[in-house]
Amino acid sequence: MNEESMPIRAICVYCGSQPGRDSAYINAGRTLGRSIAANHMHLVYGGGTKGIMGAVAGGVLSAGGRVTGIIPQFLVDLEATRHSLGQLSELIITADMHERKHKMFERADAFVALPGGIGTLEEIVEIMTWAQLGRHRKPVVFVNVGGFWDPMLKLIRHMADAGFVHEAHLVQPLVIDDAEQVVPALIEHWAGTVDRDGEAGIIARL
Repeated sequence: MNEESMPIRAICVYCGSQPGRDSAYINAGRTLGRSIAANHMHLVYGGGTKGIMGAVAGGVLSAGGRVTGIIPQFLVDLEATRHSLGQLSELIITADMHERKHKMFERADAFVALPGGIGTLEEIVEIMTWAQLGRHRKPVVFVNVGGFWDPMLKLIRHMADAGFVHEAHLVQPLVIDDAEQVVPALIEHWAGTVDRDGEAGIIARL
């Protein structure tokens, strides 16, 4: 069974360790978390218990779901509270960021980016880079809460138009405005009914 035909069992979520200035970001995190649990899926994320990270994990746990947090030792006190870390289903503390990202990739069947900062951007771009290089075909989703990712999507379109995204067919994330629709979209993707060359594809959509 190849990656495209595998069911979505674990979703890796990249997002900010801060709440952001719009309450819609935190609400989207909680909504996504509850949806992951309601669909009997497993959250894999960066282990933070603050900001949007904490909202996603809290949403999953409050709905009876399973959460694996993966965090490097040096970020434990910056992005998490040790008491809250004890509430996670599984906690993996890594030596560095490289090990963290590798373990998150290995354990996830799909990748979702909620609003966040430079770290969130770096993580989701790396996953897209690996897809462009043919290293995986796992689905990628941008949750475009209030148009948060519009500048990023515009930049990708610009890079493609300028001739720097030559494998655009391998970089076709779903762009979804409503966090509640993320899991249904991934289920539909797995069922093979998402049109990757149509509006679901980032390059085709922009």
